Amino acid sequence: MLEVVEVTRRVLVPRAPSVEELPTEDGEPLESNWHRIQINLLVDVTHQLWPERNDYFVGGNMFVYYSAHQIRERDYRGPDFFVVLDVPGGDRKAWVAWEEGGRLPDIIIELLSPTTAEADLLSKKQLYERVFRTSNYFAYDPDTERLWGWHLNKQYAPLQPNERGWLWCETLQVWIGSWTGEYEKVPSTWVSFYRPDGSLVPTAAEAEATGRRAAQAEVERLQAELTRLRRAG
Repeated sequence: MLEVVEVTRRVLVPRAPSVEELPTEDGEPLESNWHRIQINLLVDVTHQLWPERNDYFVGGNMFVYYSAHQIRERDYRGPDFFVVLDVPGGDRKAWVAWEEGGRLPDIIIELLSPTTAEADLLSKKQLYERVFRTSNYFAYDPDTERLWGWHLNKQYAPLQPNERGWLWCETLQVWIGSWTGEYEKVPSTWVSFYRPDGSLVPTAAEAEATGRRAAQAEVERLQAELTRLRRAG
């Protein structure tokens, strides 16, 4: 008579690597100084959208990890600029989806260059649409000053510009468009954010300067009122 023996099989599930175990940079410099400054500008004005909030993460030129296959293939992807909503703020060395509850960017902006334009408009766009399911994707070519944008329904649908050439970003509730001015002491044409009323979202330095001017104007108003009351008395 055969004895039936129950055998319990253990399936070993590979442990997902932590951010400390993953590359966080590839040693490749940004395409140009303009690209570096433009990323800084986008991060800057994003924080000015929500000065009192700490429930979002904004990143620039950093890797986004989303799958084991990506790691095996060493297919490191780093959007030029992205925002993830409804997550704790703070700093990260890289965005690692499995350490963030599976969350991936809600908006991505890629800054084109002659060496990246094809990938940005084809393979990366397909990745953001089919895998990331990123709600809004934008691509900007600084050489031609052309801006593309898509909004995700079942698939990406192209956004139509308004009369100023701006594209509406449903995710951030802002218009995205070009702005010509000086940032980090460099005059150029940049991509920036405009509020629904058409006003340009200020940088931190601009907001601080506006606050100082408003405070000074209030001091002068009170001094004038005090002088008036003294003369009247």
